Amino acid sequence: MITLHINGERRAFQRQVNVTELLEDLKLVGKKLAIERNGELIPRSQYGLCQIVDGDRFEIVVAVGGG
Repeated sequence: MITLHINGERRAFQRQVNVTELLEDLKLVGKKLAIERNGELIPRSQYGLCQIVDGDRFEIVVAVGGG
């Protein structure tokens, strides 16, 4: 089991996932996001390559438009 923290909340996964799969699970696919893992920004082009490991800490910010 993999345990990580997303925006301060603890989440557990039964299998190894990458950032793309994490976003699918969180229903954030297709949204404009900024994702930081353990203090480092992850480029969108790396989402599918970035494997999540036990203990990772994520901050995910969703861009909101309006006016």
